[in-house]
Amino acid sequence: SLLFAVVSGTYAAESIKLKFAAFFPVTHKFCGLNQQFCDEMKKRTDGRVEITHYGGGTLANAPKMFNSVLEGIADFGLAAAALTRGRFPMAEAFDAPMGFPSAWVASHVANDTYEKFKPKEWDKVHVINLLTVGPAIPLSLKKPVRTMEDLRGMKVRSVGRQADMVKALGATPVAMDPADMYEALRRAVLDGVVGPAEMLQGWKLADLIKYVTVPKGFGNAPLFYIVMNKEKWEKLPGDIQKIFDTVSLEFREKYAVGAQELDIEGIAALKKNGGQVIALSDAEAKRWELAVAPVVADYKKELVSLGFKQAEADSYVAFIKERTGYWAQQEKEKGIARAY
Repeated sequence: SLLFAVVSGTYAAESIKLKFAAFFPVTHKFCGLNQQFCDEMKKRTDGRVEITHYGGGTLANAPKMFNSVLEGIADFGLAAAALTRGRFPMAEAFDAPMGFPSAWVASHVANDTYEKFKPKEWDKVHVINLLTVGPAIPLSLKKPVRTMEDLRGMKVRSVGRQADMVKALGATPVAMDPADMYEALRRAVLDGVVGPAEMLQGWKLADLIKYVTVPKGFGNAPLFYIVMNKEKWEKLPGDIQKIFDTVSLEFREKYAVGAQELDIEGIAALKKNGGQVIALSDAEAKRWELAVAPVVADYKKELVSLGFKQAEADSYVAFIKERTGYWAQQEKEKGIARAY
């Protein structure tokens, strides 16, 4: 079959075949949602668009995902902005401890920031959706973490700005591809992971992790992108682009709900295996919050060093916090359950 029959710079009606790459294991909920997105596009376009999904890093791995989309190896890619630190400066706000209470809230805030600011870091691609996982929390292999002192000397897998948070709390950050976490924990090369509760189920860490610590007002929620090769996007017929826009908007909510469910399932898996959830006391939670506050200040300084005005950096962070409050209220009104 003809892969790319191009007529006057656009695809022929019957020949739009595209590839969607993701690094998550194929059993992961996000891969399931990706497949639903592909199926929905085929259905809505009466078969004119066929998207083949490649999970588990089979087409492109996590750190190379964005380049793979730019180079056309994949037409769509899903990966975390934090895995290529410095490339997505505005997206990195979600790695800083802004106080996101849940994945659902943070995912909606992420899309609000894109709609309002249209950051230049996304100019070379077409953005389908921005989403986040749940707030990053300490997942500990053997040692219960009830105070900052308990973290001292622990080797903790963390990426991007999470590593700065881990350091601020007194632990030793270790950068590692997510695919390597399980084995590193199994061999006790790591003492723990800072990440969302969803990792307990999605990456099967509940097999090994015994303790999860839930801080308050601490949450960062790493941002993930689903982007499309811009050249491929621009070749699509206008009616197909409109269908993509409609379906993308519908799936914005599906991914936000899915991310929330993942955290709920992660905590359930931990408890099923006899693991324990530790809630910090209010006084201890305040200590953590104060310890990581410089990470937000450093983030703003970094934006200024990249050419943003101080007022722009301040207003960007203020917008994120304002939208977090708005969506937290929406979450409450809609009765959307949280993991903890």
